[in-house]
Amino acid sequence: MEKLWSKTKIGNIELPHRLAMAPMTRSRAQEDGTPGELAALYYVQRASLGLLITEGAQPSDDGQGYLRTPGIYTEKHIEGWKKVTDAVHEAGGYIYIQLMHAGRISHPDNTPHHRQPVAPSAIAPGVETFTATGMQDIPVPRELSKEDIQATIADYRKAAAAAIAAGADGVEIHGANGYLINQFIGENSNTRTDEYGGSIENRTRFAIEVAKAIVDEIGAERTGFRISPGTPLGGIQDGEQGPDLYRYLTQELAKLNLAYLHIMHLGNEELLQDIRSLWKNPLLVNRAGRALENLSVDIDSGLADLTPIGVWSLANPDFVERLKAGAPLNEADPATFYGGESKGYTDYPTLKELESQKG
Repeated sequence: MEKLWSKTKIGNIELPHRLAMAPMTRSRAQEDGTPGELAALYYVQRASLGLLITEGAQPSDDGQGYLRTPGIYTEKHIEGWKKVTDAVHEAGGYIYIQLMHAGRISHPDNTPHHRQPVAPSAIAPGVETFTATGMQDIPVPRELSKEDIQATIADYRKAAAAAIAAGADGVEIHGANGYLINQFIGENSNTRTDEYGGSIENRTRFAIEVAKAIVDEIGAERTGFRISPGTPLGGIQDGEQGPDLYRYLTQELAKLNLAYLHIMHLGNEELLQDIRSLWKNPLLVNRAGRALENLSVDIDSGLADLTPIGVWSLANPDFVERLKAGAPLNEADPATFYGGESKGYTDYPTLKELESQKG
């Protein structure tokens, strides 16, 4: 694992090692989308991971999918995130705010304006979502008009500017996991007949236009992009063109000289190798189901530049220290992943805390 501990750069940031904190929804924001009181503590506890990619923050009322997720489009949101970024920077870490528009993975009961979800096409995902009254079927979304699409791109731009105003080192565009950008990419979620649907070029157009707008607003060196080729989340199917679509998208995003590309990798090794050859800037590879002893394999082979970790960092705020020492890890409690207060959020003990308890 020696190479895992070598320095690297993301945009203009020099990182102390090749680990990073992956984005994870925690659903603990205030009702207006301002990060909760414990958010700064949660992130600062994990600052030794170097690069922290936050939970998804919606860029607009339309963008909210789940209860108690943070936003990054009002002055109160900016003020709330500023407490988080200041704390992380003081602790020596760096932080990118993930911009996540949920699109059709939403419900009127979960949004401030209680309106119908939006999507590239009026096709329900065929899944349920959690609401204040329990699990409910996700309704058929409203198809975005071309004017709506441009307004949504403007929302992303505004949110990116807000993230920088809040002190973030950059933003990650969430183009994965069944959310809005992924819905434009999906063959079964996008049946449009205009320039945003049909061909590979058209299905990737929205993703590329969002990226271009954000680069224009805050700079390529502060912009990352996340993809998840082949993921079935949110009812998405890439179709037979999927691998070629992601090769094309990678080529187009590479032209923008982004800070990084972040892949949620589900097992298509040939596609991953192709993306690596097409992408010359830093590549973050998060392998689903990876064993701890294989954490540095992609780094050692040159396939990845950083390895983001999710649940391990959630349950182990001192993951870096534990990994270096070969110490056992805390077990994560799935019952506390979403919602609640400090339990399962900021109360996982560090090695030092466990030792002091023994003493």
